[in-house]
Amino acid sequence: MSTMNTVGRPTAPNQVQTKPATLTGGRGLLQNEPLIFEGEGWGKTGVDLPEPKTDASDLGDLVRKDPIGLPGLSEPEAMRHYVRLSQKNHAIDLAIYPLGSCTMKHNPRLNEKMARLAGFSDIHPLQPMSTVQGALELMDTLAHWLKTLTGMPAVALSPKAGAHGELCGLMAIRAAHEASGQHEKRRKVLVPTSAHGTNPATAAFVGYTVVEVAQTEDGRVDVADLASKLGDDVAAIMVTNPNTCGLFERDILEISRLTHEAGAYFYCDGANFNAIVGRVRPGDLGVDAMHINLHKTFSTPHGGGGPGAGPVVLSQALAPFAPAPWVVHDDSGYALIEREEGDAAQAFGRLCAFQGQMGMYVRALSYMMSHGADGLRQVAEDAVLNANYIKARLSDLMSAAFPDGPCMHEALFDDEWLKGTDVTTLDFAKAMIDEGFHPMTMYFPLVVHGAMLIEPTETESKAELDRFIEAMRLLAQAAKAGDVDRFKGAPFHAPLRRLDETRAARSPVLRWTAPARSNQAA
Repeated sequence: MSTMNTVGRPTAPNQVQTKPATLTGGRGLLQNEPLIFEGEGWGKTGVDLPEPKTDASDLGDLVRKDPIGLPGLSEPEAMRHYVRLSQKNHAIDLAIYPLGSCTMKHNPRLNEKMARLAGFSDIHPLQPMSTVQGALELMDTLAHWLKTLTGMPAVALSPKAGAHGELCGLMAIRAAHEASGQHEKRRKVLVPTSAHGTNPATAAFVGYTVVEVAQTEDGRVDVADLASKLGDDVAAIMVTNPNTCGLFERDILEISRLTHEAGAYFYCDGANFNAIVGRVRPGDLGVDAMHINLHKTFSTPHGGGGPGAGPVVLSQALAPFAPAPWVVHDDSGYALIEREEGDAAQAFGRLCAFQGQMGMYVRALSYMMSHGADGLRQVAEDAVLNANYIKARLSDLMSAAFPDGPCMHEALFDDEWLKGTDVTTLDFAKAMIDEGFHPMTMYFPLVVHGAMLIEPTETESKAELDRFIEAMRLLAQAAKAGDVDRFKGAPFHAPLRRLDETRAARSPVLRWTAPARSNQAA
């Protein structure tokens, strides 16, 4: 594809033009937008409020005497401010988000429509249960399908994220060991080298000592190393399957057998459940606890501007220790078990004040019901197909970290192919921004040098995958051809240039200082 030069004639794609800096800080259709505190709206408000009917005399010396110090915006100013800011961000509604491990994928608008129904969006967690029967039924239905899809007998819905789910699972495991009198002896958790960083962090947070388990040359758990470290001092293992290298742990049944033989529990990080949903039930693999990222497998927003949801399914052995609350029902309707008594006497407590994130429950169940069993199976098949398509199309130019055999949900490359080019993984990622693409996950997993982890998800079409692949191929060819300047200075076309990330991490500016002039640009 050619571009147009200043007199309207096409410019060859490999012809580099010098672009003068603009005088305003804007770039074409991208406006230069200052911080909201740097505007001129200090003496106005865009909202008319009625005069208060009472004074503040009952506040005593707590009455504010100075201006509140917040800028005021009219409605069009507020709209333009946030639209301009949105143009500076990449978004899943703009293009593919190839982040491996995180899975940013399309959020169906049907889900959003359901979540905005008044019966779900306007309820309050302190309402009488008789007034929220529909919401409780939805939670119960979601729990049923999560248990069905995983082959597990119990689920805790309340965790607000994947890491929160890990905390839930390990606390249930700890409670089980305490109940059997083994907690003081079992103080270790085994974690593979390729695990998500939250795994060892969560284990340490719960009070366990983390012991690393080696990885084989083909990217899987070293079963011999695991067996050598299992003993009566181990509380649990934490294994991601499919793992963070994008591979299925083919020895998963042996891993489960050895773990249970040692009296430990098997925690599975279910972040990558979208690669096997509808095809494999973790309960059949011997898993005792597994969190499910609803955003990753069931299309809820990633974070969603607030808490997400990371339900945890539990085995029969751990089910009695699940945290409150949970939904029960009989002929009289639905209710919540909210206290550690009766059937919940062994529950380890609560993870949050109420019942979890209702909006995410609605979205996830909408996704399940709109797909059905066959559709969810296709989710896994398409996620794996798309990842293998990317791996196959790029492997002649880029070095696959584990070239033998297919991958699962994500394709992992290392930086071996960049040797001798003076281009690093970071340089390559920054150049992707200039081409209009969000970079893939970089330098993770740590077991792969210069890792480039790409996860297309099942929601990307072949046309979008081809567009992404073509950009990657052109950049790879440019790196190998010695076009180093394209990479070292990138990104050239983003709203902001490359930051000093080391300095930003070590010396962050945490306090905003008012500029010398109120209308100074950001």
